[in-house]
Amino acid sequence: MVLSSISPLFILWAIRGNSLIPDRWFATVCLAMVVLPNLFLWIRIRIAKKRSDKREIAVGHAEDHRDHILVYLFAMLLPFYSEAIETWRDLAATVGALAFIVFLFWHLNLHYMNLFFAAFNYRVFTVYPPLDSNPLSGKSRHAVITRRVNFSSGDRIVAYRLSDTVYLEVSE
Repeated sequence: MVLSSISPLFILWAIRGNSLIPDRWFATVCLAMVVLPNLFLWIRIRIAKKRSDKREIAVGHAEDHRDHILVYLFAMLLPFYSEAIETWRDLAATVGALAFIVFLFWHLNLHYMNLFFAAFNYRVFTVYPPLDSNPLSGKSRHAVITRRVNFSSGDRIVAYRLSDTVYLEVSE
């Protein structure tokens, strides 16, 4: 999911090219970095649906993350797009920075950011369970990918489990 979230960067790189690697090789690698992670994400969604890997999630409160898309665009895509890769050292620095961003997206649980979800009118919410006397509830939050525009406290949703913390709401 992390690599699929940064796939638009590889589209920009393929269009821009570089002076170190021949275009046919560079564009092929960039295309693979767009297609393969999104293909694996699509396969994961299909597997979850086929296996009916559903969970019911109770909503205590939910936070909309449209602002994360702006952070995503400005913090990651724009600086990399303007980066000139003219030497092997520039390429190594860019790959190192990309690895750092992948690590941060994974570590900070921002791996659900995907422009393809936004293009298909999905939104991402962090859903916190209701607080109650159960010592296990209220301890974990989930990223829920949905077409809803909001959640209310007390809502119960059914969603496919894509990972331990990311769910895709079942379409009605």
